Amino acid sequence: MLILVLAGLSAVSPFATDMYAPGFPQIAGSFGTSGSAVQLSLTACLIGTAAGQVVLGPVSDATGRRRLLLAGSGLFTAFSVICAAAPSIVVFDIARLLQGFAGGAGLVIGRAVVTDRFTGAAAARQFATLGAIAMTAPVLAPVLGGLVLGASSWRMVFVALATAGLVLLAAIWAWVPESLPVERRRTGGVRTALFAMSGLLRRRELVGYLLVMGCGLAALFAYITGSPFVFEHGYDLSPTEYGFVFATNAVGTVLSSVAFGRLAGRVRTTTLLVAGVTVVAVSTATLVFLLVVGVDALATTWVCFFGLTSGFGFVLPAATTTVLALGGDSPGAASGLLGGAQFVLAAAAAPLPGLFGSTTALSTAVVVLAFVVLSALALGALARPRNSVAAPG
Repeated sequence: MLILVLAGLSAVSPFATDMYAPGFPQIAGSFGTSGSAVQLSLTACLIGTAAGQVVLGPVSDATGRRRLLLAGSGLFTAFSVICAAAPSIVVFDIARLLQGFAGGAGLVIGRAVVTDRFTGAAAARQFATLGAIAMTAPVLAPVLGGLVLGASSWRMVFVALATAGLVLLAAIWAWVPESLPVERRRTGGVRTALFAMSGLLRRRELVGYLLVMGCGLAALFAYITGSPFVFEHGYDLSPTEYGFVFATNAVGTVLSSVAFGRLAGRVRTTTLLVAGVTVVAVSTATLVFLLVVGVDALATTWVCFFGLTSGFGFVLPAATTTVLALGGDSPGAASGLLGGAQFVLAAAAAPLPGLFGSTTALSTAVVVLAFVVLSALALGALARPRNSVAAPG
């Protein structure tokens, strides 16, 4: 039950991003604004999520995990209600920012709880299990969002998120005990905990893996924000049909996460990470090439995006395990840095597919490829997995 609840905490933020993605065009019409402006609401949520993780991760090293998890779930519920009732795009964006901050508690502290209880290959398997369960969120979220949009307005999506927040609040109370006893907490208060973060940033190898993860997630979120316009406007799919396409691609992530869990402990974690980055890079480069030469079809775009999302089933748990192993002396701070790197870069990437006009398959694919290339460069130049002696096996 502990892992299921932690997976739910990890899934609630993807639900908060993916479930309303099919409604981007509807939200733009509701507020009388542009598609790019609606994409900025996702940027606001991602910035909040990044800030929440950077702050709350090291704070949990000093104060413990359970109380912050309860507070985060309660506030996530409250801000979801405000999103549902927002009268303007400005209020909506502010509520999304704060909703992201509250949701960041579940992400960063959930990872720290796993690190409190597991190490090495066992931790890798738990992260893979948690990731596989959590990645059912992208499978279900757009489908459920499409169904909600077919029966009601986009506002009901956030009513559903508020309900999920309440369920998680009850689950934390029942099944998530405090995992960091007082004697293992950092002394000196929050200032000392935040200082630990600066020490971690002096480690070249750790920074490299942070950038691999951050640039990789930026590529994923560029796909998330661009794909509704690509498939609904470019290929004339309905929100429900787009939800099916998105869910199919997310199944690739789930299946590869399961495969990662089976291979963890048998194959070196950094080897699996290199394999994942390679799959992502080849899939995206192929899509860009096909679009440039004039092959712009639903089937080819769908297949290439499926390869992209499948590669992330290796990249996400492998990078997470490695970063937290390298920063094992300060797990909350390391988890906070991991979340911050992910969501700051994801926030920067989210509006880019539509920044220079309409969002197309080519504009989305080019942005995705740019961040994938940066992720690969960080892997080779900074992380240097072949020379790594500290990464988990």
